[in-house]
This record gives sequence, C-alpha cells and structure tokens, in this order.
Amino acid sequence: MKKTVFISLFIFIFLSLKISAQYQPKNTSQEDLKKANQWVDKTYKNLSQEEKLGQLFIVALYTNKGETEISNVRNILTNEKIGGLILMQDDAAREINLVNEFQQKSKVPLMIGMDAEWGLFQRIAIAHKFPWAMTLGAIQDKKLIEQMSAKIAEDCHRMGINWDFAPVVDVNTNPNNPIIGNRSFGSEVNNVINSALSYSNGLQNNNILAAIKHFPGHGDTSTDSHLDLPVVSHNLERLNNIELAPFKTLIDKGIGGVMVAHLYVPALEPAKGIPASVSKNIITGLLKNKLGYKGLIITDALNMGAVANKYKPGELDAMAFKAGNDIMLFSQGVAEGKKLIQKAIDNGEISQARVEESVKKILLTKYFLGLDKYTPKNPENINSDLNNDSHKTLVQNLYSNALTLLKDDKKLLPLKENPIYYVPLEEAPYQTFANELGSNVIIKKAGEINTIPANSTVIAGFHKDNSTAYKPYKISDTSKKILTDLTKNQNIILTIFGSAYALKDIDISKVSTVLVSYENNDDSMTATANALKGKTKIWGRLPVLVNDKLKAGMGMDLDPKTNSASASSTTFTTSKQ
Repeated sequence: MKKTVFISLFIFIFLSLKISAQYQPKNTSQEDLKKANQWVDKTYKNLSQEEKLGQLFIVALYTNKGETEISNVRNILTNEKIGGLILMQDDAAREINLVNEFQQKSKVPLMIGMDAEWGLFQRIAIAHKFPWAMTLGAIQDKKLIEQMSAKIAEDCHRMGINWDFAPVVDVNTNPNNPIIGNRSFGSEVNNVINSALSYSNGLQNNNILAAIKHFPGHGDTSTDSHLDLPVVSHNLERLNNIELAPFKTLIDKGIGGVMVAHLYVPALEPAKGIPASVSKNIITGLLKNKLGYKGLIITDALNMGAVANKYKPGELDAMAFKAGNDIMLFSQGVAEGKKLIQKAIDNGEISQARVEESVKKILLTKYFLGLDKYTPKNPENINSDLNNDSHKTLVQNLYSNALTLLKDDKKLLPLKENPIYYVPLEEAPYQTFANELGSNVIIKKAGEINTIPANSTVIAGFHKDNSTAYKPYKISDTSKKILTDLTKNQNIILTIFGSAYALKDIDISKVSTVLVSYENNDDSMTATANALKGKTKIWGRLPVLVNDKLKAGMGMDLDPKTNSASASSTTFTTSKQ
C-alpha cells in the first residue's frame, strides 16, 4: 500500500512540474515564464493524443520536386498534425508562400527549420553565401562570428524560419573526413567551443533557435553517414577530451537544441552496431541524465543511409523516441511512427509522462520563439533581401579576418609596385582575384612560366572547386611540379583558395610567402587581393593541424599601417562567456 501511494505521489509530482526549455529570450521575467507555461498548458490540454504525437515529427519540404511532393507534405500536415518542417532546396518566394499556407492551416504553430550553417545559401541558391565554419575558425575576433549569425538570423526571420540547425561543434581531427571537414571550426576543442558559442549567441539573441551537432561527435570519421554508419572507436578518455568536450561545455549555455548523429560509438553503446541516434545509453543515459541537458533533442535526418538502410520508416522513429529524442527530423514514416509510439505507450514501454515532457518542451520553445503570434511573411523582394550589399560587406570582412599568413620570409607583402606575375593553378575560377589585383599584375598560364623573368615576384594561386563544402582539397601533382619549378628562380607568394589541408603534402620550404584564404569565391578572392595590396590587416590563425610543421594556432600578423609582420602561434582558450 505504501509503495502504491509513493508511486502515485511521484507521478503526481512529476506531472505537476513545469517543463523548462533550454532556450528562452534574454531578460525573461517570472511573469513572462508564468504566461509561457499558461500558454503551454492550455495548448497541450487542447490537443488530442494524435495531435500530441504529431508534434514530435518534422518532415522535409522540397519545393523543387514538383507538385506531387508538395501535395504529399500537405497531406501529412493535414492528416498527422506534425510539429514542423525542414526547408530544402528551391525558390525563396515559393517557400515563403507555402510556409504561410501551412502555418495558417496548422492548429499549433509549426517549427520551421533549415540547415543554414553558412547561411540560407546552403539551401537557397539566390541567397548570399557566408563562410564555412573552418574559415570562421581562423578568425581571432569571435564577435565577428556573432555578427554573421545575427545576419543569418535576420535572413531566417525574413523567410519565416525559426530554427537554424547549426552550428557544427564536431572537432575535425581527421583531414579525410568526408562529411564534416569545412563544416567544423577546426581541430582544437577550445576554438570550436568559442566559435560555436558566438555563432549560437548570434542566432538566439535574435530569436532564432540554434542546434549544436552532431552529438556525441562526428569529427573523426572516414565514412559519410548519409551513405553508411560511421564508427568512432575511441576510448572514453579520448571521447571526453575531444569529441564530447564541446557539448559538455556548451549545453549549459542556453543553447536550445542538440542534434544526435548516426554514429556507432562502442565506448558509449555496448550493443553492436546501434547508432547514437537510437541509443538510450547515449541520449537518455549520457546527454540527458549525466550531462543534464534540458533542451530539445533532435535526430539527424532519418532518411540518411546510416539508419535508413538498416531500419524501416516508422520503426526508426519509434526507436528514436524511445531512446530519448524529442523530435524525429526528416521522418520517412510519420503515420507508422505514431502508431508504434502509441503501441509502446499502451504496452508500458513508454510512459505518457514522457510524451508530455517532450511535447511541452516543444511547445514552450515555440512560445519563446514568438510562434504563438505568427505573422505571414511577404515574398516580395525576397531575393534582394537575402543578397545585397549589407551581406557582401559583412562577408568580405569575415574572409579578410580569416586570412592566415603562415610565412613571409622575403617580406614580399604588402605587394610592391614593380611588375608582379600571377599563375592560376588547379581547377576553379580565378578571374575575380586577377581583376582585383589590378592591371599591373601579369597573368601567366601554367605553360608560360618559362617566360617570367628570373627573380620576379610571382603569385601562385591554388584555386580549388568550392561549389560544395565536400569537394576534395588535394592538390594535383601537376600543380605541385609547377610550384617546385617556380621556386627555382622566382620569389613566390602561394595563396591557397581552399582548405588549409591542401598544404598537407606540399613542400613550402622554398616558398617565401604562404597565405591561406580557405575558400574560392568572389568574396574571398576580393578580400585576399585587398590584403595582398596592404589595404587590410592579416591576422588569422590556422584552425587545424595540417602536418608536423603546420600546427593549429599558427599564423603571422601583418599590419599595413606599420608595414611590420610578427609571427606567433595562438593557443586557443576556453571562453568565459
């Protein structure tokens, strides 16, 4: 009898507790919290069980796949009462019109998410591209990253998006990582932490939810989880010091979401081949109980090969919820998933209290994001609003601050007035850089280097294809040989318009000057040309360990005002924010 009373009392206390969201706007008062909880309680009570379970699902909205695809999403929204959408590739105005329509039809405001790590350009080609995380990791003034993500937040609001599935906090210790790489702030834990915190603050201080990903850490993998299940085989000590370290520091900073990866981590999950995204040991045991995370926990996309090839749609969703996720992202089987979750509730495998916990967290976050007062967005002028001079100025400043000077033995920078030659190498466009350098720079193709007078100053540009973040960074043997030939009787300035990892097997011992620009696009090329001409200061730091000689934190300051350079390495320290 006493045992029964105790259990009943425990259940009563648990259900009486107010669910707390990890994210809430700054200066939220007790009165604000009271109103928020009142809205959550009222909304929750007005939902049927079907509608409550629907809140746990986010499906993908592709508007570039035809009307049938859009109709399928419309039907899921109507029939399954889902909690949100993730916007994928297409035209911005079309997406705004559909979001307006779907928000109007939905009983509960929808969470509208997007993978916008480098801005809305990641999904909407007309938008302005912001730098990749690896580029941002080179920037010493982390307030600039916050400025960037605040601008991304502005663009999100313009589109009706309220959740940016960013930033990536994976520590990229594997140069051959096929899926993280440029998406990581680097190989140093503290630099990742400081950069990610600035990024998250820029979003959430402007009322756009952030999500740190991919828990428990995707940085040292050689398999693309979109295709198959990667394995992270490190021991607990290594995981705690590297992979888990950013999450452990950041989860008590008010960041509203954590995205769980499709990774097999034997040290954290003893059952063979169980992905983190469906592991109760990892999500409930580690993230929720041991680390104490109170925010929204969301799976990585459930259509990815790492899990989609292994489990049936619906079955996968139910497993993910049982494991401790609040939201199943990119669900491929909402109706079946809801049925299986309800079946598990009926069988006593999942408590109704667990459903209440997740749904109320979702509702409270929606309230704090202002979704209780959703205002339709206007599609007019959206293209120019997402890509204008305000974006360009900010982005070029970011690239300028990221530029990393690794050596300048002959003090060739800033460029002098005498004739300078420029040899573009590798496969990507270079014309913007050539134009910005000016008319006194003479372009020579690879086959013309023998016509360059001896002892000339020659800029050799490695221009890599950056059309996606996943393109190979390696330099061709042909370009390596040309660089070697140039060093025999010329003064070389090597500029890397691509990943710093491109230097991994390049002999730079006889190259006077080496500058890493990190990316090959108009903004990075313009910023680089301005820096070479002495218009801006160079003071970035290498965010990754490249090889035994090029270590994270390396870089030189070159101040054109004083025309002096100083070499130093930066030790990345943990932010006190």
